[in-house]
Amino acid sequence: MTPAINVAKKHKIDYVVHEYAHDPAHPSYGTEAAEKLGLPENRVFKTLVVSLADNSLAVGVVPVCSKLTMKRIAKALGVKKAAMADGADVERATGYVLGGVSPLGQKKRLKTVIDFSAKDHATIFVSAGRRGLQIELSPVDLQKLVGGTFADIC
Repeated sequence: MTPAINVAKKHKIDYVVHEYAHDPAHPSYGTEAAEKLGLPENRVFKTLVVSLADNSLAVGVVPVCSKLTMKRIAKALGVKKAAMADGADVERATGYVLGGVSPLGQKKRLKTVIDFSAKDHATIFVSAGRRGLQIELSPVDLQKLVGGTFADIC
């Protein structure tokens, strides 16, 4: 079990874990997950960590077919500026390796914004804490578990 799965289990939410054989040569972790699980890319969400002006970190959860907009996530977080975080900082703060960063069970709980499009689906897929492992859950359950908000950040 990963920390992400343990969080879902501890809070007794409905979830399903999906595993697939990860190909290290694949250029996109999120796209690979969608392809290997036979899912539309708008149901698989990637976890992106951003750095804020005060040197804190925050998380944007967006569909793999979309691009996180820095101005929009900054606005959603009530700050002036956001930029993609350094990979080493991401791994240190979350406890996960890049490509396996989950919004759930992070070592340090980061402010989290989930793209509003997640609410279009009964369930979405996010990393379960390692490459080749996804957890399917309701977007509302995800929002509650991470203490996050929904906003248009793509």
